[in-house]
Amino acid sequence: MDTSSTNRRRMRSGAVALGGMGLLAATLVACGSSDEPDKRCASRSTLNHLNNKECKSGGTGAYYYGGSVANGKVGGGSFDKSAVTRGGIGKSHSGSGGG
Repeated sequence: MDTSSTNRRRMRSGAVALGGMGLLAATLVACGSSDEPDKRCASRSTLNHLNNKECKSGGTGAYYYGGSVANGKVGGGSFDKSAVTRGGIGKSHSGSGGG
């Protein structure tokens, strides 16, 4: 077998792999650049972190935007979505998902 054809074949498969990685990276960046802040369900009166079903129709909770959960309580965010912004690329963003 000709070694030049083997080298070409390797280069092509490497280019495909690199192209796929670029596509994956672009997809992850697009998913992470939403302007929506993190939200979690919490009690307005006690700030206790609640199960998401408590924020559905008829539940006792409300969505708490941004911030984080520590020791079962939310903090560092707001029940007012417009008061919280999500950090994009190059911005500081702290918080944790939860449900």
